[in-house]
Amino acid sequence: MAIFLLKTEPSTYSYADLERDKRTVWDGVSNAVALKYLRSVSKGDTLLIYHTGDEKAVVGIARAASGAYPDPKLDDPKRVVVDLVPVRKLQHPVPLATFRTDRVLDSTELVRLPRLSVMPLTEAQLTRVEQLAGG
Repeated sequence: MAIFLLKTEPSTYSYADLERDKRTVWDGVSNAVALKYLRSVSKGDTLLIYHTGDEKAVVGIARAASGAYPDPKLDDPKRVVVDLVPVRKLQHPVPLATFRTDRVLDSTELVRLPRLSVMPLTEAQLTRVEQLAGG
């Protein structure tokens, strides 16, 4: 299974919204590189949810409930969406500042390409986020 980080503005759609809804369609991705990564999401993949804006932190873990498929609201086969379900809210959010200073996390695209909304992570990076979040 692969691991991805998905960014969202919490005032638009937050991890709490995902917990409330129990399932959502992750849409709105238009950047070519982010779409490339979103297209590679498969059912069962682990998805870290990152809040942008004032929070700037990973706040929860979700799972891909589907692989990528064409956005049914758009007439553009290049634009894809993924269904996701919540797994758990992190006990302690892991902020961007920690990603920048942690030797395991400082090589992530979150640090290198901060405007990207979808990016892959490694198993070691997921493990480190879980450690920092309190298990």
